[in-house]
Amino acid sequence: MTEEREEFPLDVLFVGGGPANLAGAIRLKKLADEKGLELEVGLIEKGDAIGNHSLSGAILDPIALKELMPDYAEKGCPIEETRLHDRFYYLTQHRKFDVPFTPKFMHNEGCCIISLSRFTRWLGEIAEGMGINIFPGFAGTRVLFGEDGRSVTGVGTGDKGIDKNGKKKATYEPGVDLTARVTIFGEGPRGSLIRQVDEKLEIFSKTMPQVFETAVKEVIELPEDNPFLKGQDTVIHTFGYPLGLDTKGGGFLYRMKDNRISLGLVVGLDYEDPLLEPYQMFLRYKRHPLIAGIIQGGKVLQQGAKTLSIGGYYTMPVLSVNGALFVGDSAAMLNAQRLKGIHTAMKSGMLAAETVISAFEKDDFSLDTLRAYDQKVADSWLNAERYEARNFTQALARKGVVKFMHIGAQYFTKGRGLKDPLSLVEDCATLKKLPKDWKAPEEDSEKPEYDGTLYLDKLTGVYLSGTQHVEDQPCHLIVHNTDICETLCYEEYRNPCTRFCPAQVYEMVEETPGERRLVLNPSNCLHCKTCEIKDPYKNITWTCPEGGGGPKYSIV
Repeated sequence: MTEEREEFPLDVLFVGGGPANLAGAIRLKKLADEKGLELEVGLIEKGDAIGNHSLSGAILDPIALKELMPDYAEKGCPIEETRLHDRFYYLTQHRKFDVPFTPKFMHNEGCCIISLSRFTRWLGEIAEGMGINIFPGFAGTRVLFGEDGRSVTGVGTGDKGIDKNGKKKATYEPGVDLTARVTIFGEGPRGSLIRQVDEKLEIFSKTMPQVFETAVKEVIELPEDNPFLKGQDTVIHTFGYPLGLDTKGGGFLYRMKDNRISLGLVVGLDYEDPLLEPYQMFLRYKRHPLIAGIIQGGKVLQQGAKTLSIGGYYTMPVLSVNGALFVGDSAAMLNAQRLKGIHTAMKSGMLAAETVISAFEKDDFSLDTLRAYDQKVADSWLNAERYEARNFTQALARKGVVKFMHIGAQYFTKGRGLKDPLSLVEDCATLKKLPKDWKAPEEDSEKPEYDGTLYLDKLTGVYLSGTQHVEDQPCHLIVHNTDICETLCYEEYRNPCTRFCPAQVYEMVEETPGERRLVLNPSNCLHCKTCEIKDPYKNITWTCPEGGGGPKYSIV
């Protein structure tokens, strides 16, 4: 066993195997070949295969894909449905109401339904075929900085073969220091490495706080004679029940190939009720007569959960620093108004690639050259689209009729609305404390029943996500002070981590009356990072587990 960390030098390093970085890597290689530049390009992905950690709605606006690869259909792009017909409903507990006016940003003509895991796997195969070095199962755990502390020089990957006590096992392999002239971070929402960059370079210091939604999603196989499979509707979006109008979020149902549908519910993490449980809201959603009627007789094939970075334009960080660029959801590129982020992520990666090529032509990787990326984003359709949605998430955070006043005003003023910018509150700061005399209700009248096939408990859902972790490794969920969990958090909120986690990672066990102990089940983790985002005491930090761990999505 060696103690040395090998240094692996690259010209360009992409961190994360999502659509932003894959599109960026493909665009970079094409431009380099056109200009006769020989670049050593690498991409690391913490999942053990490209696509395993990719979970999305997913409706794809192909605008960026057409720019990247005009012949994408001939190249075998995996598309589930191209004929999109929308329905938009407001739900009460037992009824549905057609929304008579579907906003323009909810129209999906010209878009297509995809499985994001299949789509990213396909992009990965194309990238690898072009000579890009793809390293799945490598988790970036620390950012490498130059001697001045103000420039990024690469990423260090985590050691493998460390037991839960921090001791080396017989299988120990030290991590690798991947150095690069330019590093492109595309970790997705709430990246742990971009957090390290922010701590040193304060790239989020002048923005509004990052805000998120948690999505729970399933792929369900329906019987062949199911009427929905033969009807004209392929896309359904809903709002209202079960969240009501004062909690951000809503449901979606998309038709796929092979008698399958994609069904999900997104819940804004600025909710106030500490007893709200997103997973249980999803089960209630499935029991609504509209949804239950469609999925009757079906079987859940796969389930997953992830967070979405929905803050948008005003929460975007500085996009470039010395030696590094930030793309995709890491850089708040998702358009919450359109419920889409794949095309914006891809475009950001492509613009980053164009910037990197110019930097190599100048042989200058300082901020002076790389900040051209900021201008490329500002001048593109990406920025125009996001700018029109710049206050949308903020409007959804308002309550009652004020919410709809803001949304209506924004609709007719191209995003400006009644006030520009509207403010945002960090998700961890919105929970309301329970009254000191609060007592748990004896029985939840809407408590869901599980059948193990169509209506699943959390642990069955975790099983169907395929998530796996090496059991004997250090816990990647850092709870900084368990005393807070077992006393103050219990008294004020009744431990919301036991509810907002969609995978039953956190449990509070009462060993004797009044004596509680927090129990972690990190092997259940779906890598959604809801815990770090929503914890009211900022007492939880999510870090990367050993590379290769986590969910294994294939069709969601």
